[in-house]
Amino acid sequence: MPARPSRTVLFLATLLLALPACQRASAKGRPLPEPERPAPLAAVAGRDSVIFAGGCFWGVEAVFERVKGVIDVTSGYAGGRRANPSYELVSNGDTGYAESVKIIFDPSVVSYAELLKVFFSVAHDPTQLNYQGPDHGTQYRSAIFFASAEQEQLTASYINQLTRAKAFRGRIVTQVAPWQRFWPAEAYHQGYYDLHPDQPYIVYNDRPKVAALRQQFPALYREK
Repeated sequence: MPARPSRTVLFLATLLLALPACQRASAKGRPLPEPERPAPLAAVAGRDSVIFAGGCFWGVEAVFERVKGVIDVTSGYAGGRRANPSYELVSNGDTGYAESVKIIFDPSVVSYAELLKVFFSVAHDPTQLNYQGPDHGTQYRSAIFFASAEQEQLTASYINQLTRAKAFRGRIVTQVAPWQRFWPAEAYHQGYYDLHPDQPYIVYNDRPKVAALRQQFPALYREK
């Protein structure tokens, strides 16, 4: 069996056909509306968590590592059932897993509603079904794996709000499902954006996402 093409090779092959997702997602080229049900900041410092999936985990990880109040971000796999998934297995697209990031955040600094807005605004394009930019397959689907009933309600409410506002050109296809199990990805995937800043995939697909975060969310942005 021939070796699976690298992510960089696949990206370069489709570069002329696909712009970075965050540059074309918004229907009107303007910031998304604030959630109608904003989760208030917690009165005291603490920890909360959620899993976001939005295509290649390199870029999603890089975005949320630069959000104030985020304590830790880990790239990994969520949404499948097989134990101990590997990148090679998940890349086949038939394991049920999605490339994901587990986000641990301090709700006294950044609210879940603010994280949702970042996720839908700059981290990925929620209208792309089972692909994200140059990466195709169910392992690159848009998904939120919530950790509480409150997160589930806030997520559903914001998706409904964005749909009513026709904030995107296409239909939002983000899967919303309970957090069941998260498996960290291999060590070489962690912090990939910062370790390989000049790789073509990073330059053309992920760097614009970080730039969009800095531009659209200056109050939340922090240098890493």
